Amino acid sequence: MKQRIKNSSLKESSRRWLQRHMNDPYVQRSKAEGYRSRAAYKLIEIDDKYHLLKPGMRVIDLGAAPGGWCQVAAARTRSSEDSPGVVGIDYLETDAVPGAVLLQMDFLDDAAPAKLAEALGGAPDVVLSDMAAPTTGHRRTDHLRTMHLCEVAADFAISVLRPGGHFLTKTFQGGTEAELLTRLKQNFRSVHHVKPPASRDESVELYLLARDFKGRLKAEGDGEG
Repeated sequence: MKQRIKNSSLKESSRRWLQRHMNDPYVQRSKAEGYRSRAAYKLIEIDDKYHLLKPGMRVIDLGAAPGGWCQVAAARTRSSEDSPGVVGIDYLETDAVPGAVLLQMDFLDDAAPAKLAEALGGAPDVVLSDMAAPTTGHRRTDHLRTMHLCEVAADFAISVLRPGGHFLTKTFQGGTEAELLTRLKQNFRSVHHVKPPASRDESVELYLLARDFKGRLKAEGDGEG
């Protein structure tokens, strides 16, 4: 049964958003299955298809709040509280996730990469990023700000991944990413866009999936594009 919003003080656009959110099957499923957000299903669907997360892997999650992706990563890598193999970072406070270490700091902070490396204790097999810049309401500005986060996340992944590792990041439709795609293709053996079913059809959100990292020395010297 569909729920309706009765608060008369809400703007019509806000009312429509709330109503859609409350009646979203992924939202209802996340509450029933104990995930922090519907976004968890985006990672689940991508991983079901591409098999990125395997037991024993080390994973870094950029923009981890509210923790849904860390929950999925910890479960699928079988990360334990005694020896966590998943590290998440976000400037927002995030409730504890069993099997994950959560750092509350801005990923753009100069000290963040070293903190992540220290917490993980080794090179990651997978770098995940669901980061998006806070919206300003100006679509072009929001797109550029999120693309900047995507580029910084890619630079980080290339600097820390072990050979054969994978990188998954949120991006938006709308161009300005040719340079980023070229860089990823130089450093990974497979690069393509993914839109999981849990990503709403009307959303401009896409994910960039770069698989099988070539390794830093080889990537710098092979000249492939």
